Amino acid sequence: MSVLMEVWGAYGCFSRPELKVERVSYDVITPSAARGILDAVFWHPGMKWVVDRIYVLSPIRFTNIRRNECKSKISGSKVRTVRNGGKGELCLYTSEDIQQRAALVLQDVHYVIEAHFEMTANATSADNPGKFQEMMKRRLDKGQCYHQPCFGTREFPAMFRRWPGNTVPTIRDNRDLGLMLYDMDYSDSTEIRPMFFRAVLKDGILEIPDPASREVLR
Repeated sequence: MSVLMEVWGAYGCFSRPELKVERVSYDVITPSAARGILDAVFWHPGMKWVVDRIYVLSPIRFTNIRRNECKSKISGSKVRTVRNGGKGELCLYTSEDIQQRAALVLQDVHYVIEAHFEMTANATSADNPGKFQEMMKRRLDKGQCYHQPCFGTREFPAMFRRWPGNTVPTIRDNRDLGLMLYDMDYSDSTEIRPMFFRAVLKDGILEIPDPASREVLR
């Protein structure tokens, strides 16, 4: 059972992991960010979302902004030291640690996310696909969410609603987006690995491969 969800907002930043100091967004929302929006609207331990395709409704435009960010973070080794009775501060003083950084972000983002869900081992006897489908539709129609969905960062909130109809009028844009982050592989908690795929936009539609296919690189 698939769901079509329309999402839009003023800005979006889906950061490329290879550029760590100053943020540079991918041209299109990533599958993991799309899944995060779906989870924000409706999440249940008995099911998991799988993104099938992304429709781009607005022209891809970038803009530069500058933001205040902390230049450092609290390390895990410092936490372990303090936990074991050592000395150290487990806090950051933003007035001393703040730094202005540039970011290349998307402007006027507008997508339709097509996705389906799969039942998980945590589903109970009371759980079934029809029940979850109706719950998701009601939440989309009422604008309900567990927390505000966002486009890559909390500063860029995402508006959402159920897409009315089955036909989606996309932009006529064809481009090779290169390797794109697919999601994180949490199957082994001791070694969490990123997954990538070759993203190609055809007539404004980004097809997302099945996570078990050979197109997804680990």
